[in-house]
Amino acid sequence: MQLGVNVPNFGPGTDPGMLRDWARVVEGLGFDLLMVSDHVAVTADVAERYPEPFYDPFATLSWLAGVSDGRMRLGTTVLVMPYRHPLLVARMATSLHRLSGGRFVLGVGVGWARQEFEALGVPFGARGRLTDEYLRAVRDAWAKQGEGAAAPVWVGGHSGAAIRRVTELGDAWHPLRLPLARMRSVVTSHQLPGFAPRIALRLTDGPLDDPDRPAGVGSLAQVVDDLRELRRLGAEAVVLDPYHADPEETRHPETAWRALTAVAEEWRRTA
Repeated sequence: MQLGVNVPNFGPGTDPGMLRDWARVVEGLGFDLLMVSDHVAVTADVAERYPEPFYDPFATLSWLAGVSDGRMRLGTTVLVMPYRHPLLVARMATSLHRLSGGRFVLGVGVGWARQEFEALGVPFGARGRLTDEYLRAVRDAWAKQGEGAAAPVWVGGHSGAAIRRVTELGDAWHPLRLPLARMRSVVTSHQLPGFAPRIALRLTDGPLDDPDRPAGVGSLAQVVDDLRELRRLGAEAVVLDPYHADPEETRHPETAWRALTAVAEEWRRTA
């Protein structure tokens, strides 16, 4: 099972130097995958958690592909599918996939920021239908572009529509920040093409006794146990997300780096 990290590509502390430092830390700790987020119009509802500067995911990952060592995979968690014309997404994804030596993962979702949809002129209520239509169009475009065009598609969400979207149009289910019990229920009751969750990463001084505890939140032993359970459930990759919705964290990534170091070392020691 591969381990990845969701790296902040936004916020007051993020600039090219910080993004390079993040990539070096993630690579240096032996993680297999680096992923970034997506927003286009940083409206008020987005800015509360993901303020400017917000670096475009395709541009950011293309740049990181050039400054990384060529081993680590790169991806989006998640690209908001209805925001861009599907032929543009197909072209950008193929370009990044080929230029990086086949290292790109296209994680997609329907989106949540109503004000951002309004700013882009995209109907919020149609976002699920548009995501389905656009994913089909992307796959059709990749078929026409030939060998090596198609990147793996990880589909976010956990509604019934999202699970159907995974089985029909995706290569893996990519749920975000769910408790283990919720993920186990879906994985054991559906025929999924793959499983690659993104979980929180927040280490506590002692174990948490909470049946609704999100995977990745708790003591180091609990978090490593979560990773073992996800591996037993068939996860091909798990992406750790150390950002906790406070933009000031982007100025001081050392806490996140210490947590990632602890998990990486304990995983190697005990896995």
